[in-house]
Amino acid sequence: MTTTAPVGLDISGTTSIPFSRLFRVELRKTVDTRAGRWLVGITIGAALLAEGIFLAVVATHSDATAQYGDFVGAAAFVSSILLPVVGIMLVTSEWSQRTAMTTFTLEPRRMRIVVAKLLAGVTLTAFVIAFALVVGLVCNLLYGALQSHQSIDWTFGWSGFAGFVINQTFAMLGGFALACLLLNTPAAIVVFFIYKWVLPGLFALGAALMSWFNSLVGWIDFQAAQNELYDMPLTGTQWAHLAVSGFIWLVIPLAIGIWRIRRAEVK
Repeated sequence: MTTTAPVGLDISGTTSIPFSRLFRVELRKTVDTRAGRWLVGITIGAALLAEGIFLAVVATHSDATAQYGDFVGAAAFVSSILLPVVGIMLVTSEWSQRTAMTTFTLEPRRMRIVVAKLLAGVTLTAFVIAFALVVGLVCNLLYGALQSHQSIDWTFGWSGFAGFVINQTFAMLGGFALACLLLNTPAAIVVFFIYKWVLPGLFALGAALMSWFNSLVGWIDFQAAQNELYDMPLTGTQWAHLAVSGFIWLVIPLAIGIWRIRRAEVK
C-alpha cells in the first residue's frame, strides 16, 4: 500500500493586504449597514435641527447675540453625543452580525484590523469637527444677514476648540475601548452612556458628601479632567489627573479588550 505525502498550501510568497485597503474597508463599514446609515443620518439631522433652533432663537431676540464659535459648538455638541456609538458599532458589529470569521480569515493578523478600525473612528471624529465648522460658518452668515444692523462676529476661541477636539477624540476612544472590552453592541452603548453622562454626576455627589472622596475624585473622574482642557494651559496637577484617570478609563479597558479580541474564538 502506498501513501501520499500531505500537500501543504504555501502562502509565504502571497502579498499581504495593504493596510490602506483595510482602513478604507473599515471606514466604509460605518455606513454599509442599515443601522450605520440611520445613525449617521440621525446624527447629521439632529445637528442641523439644533443649529436651526439656535439660529431662530438668537435671530428673533434682540437681546441675544451669537458668534461663530457658538454656532460651531452647537453643531459639534449634538454630533458628539451619537458619534462614539458609530465607533462602538465598528468593533461590535463583527461579533453581533457574525462577520468576524470572514474578516479574520481574510486578514488573520487581528491587530491590523483593530488598528484600522481605530483609525476609522478617529477619521469620523475629524469629519464631525469639519462638519461643525462648515455648518457653523453657514449659520453665522445667515445670522449676519438676518441681523443686518450688526456686523458678523467671527470670534472663535481656539483654546476652547482645541479642548473640544481632544475631548471628542477621547470620547471616540472611550467608546472604542468599551466595545473591545465587551464585544456586544447593546452592552457597550449602555455602559458608554453611563460612563459618559451618569458616572460624572455620581462622582460629583460622592465628592460633595464625603471629604475623603473629594481628594480622590480628581484622580478617577476622567470626564472632569477632560473639561479642564477647555481652559488650557493646564497645571501640573491637572495634567496628572488627566493622565491617571485616562489610564484607568482608556488604557486598561483597551488593553483588556485587545487581549480578548486576540484570544476570542471566532464562530
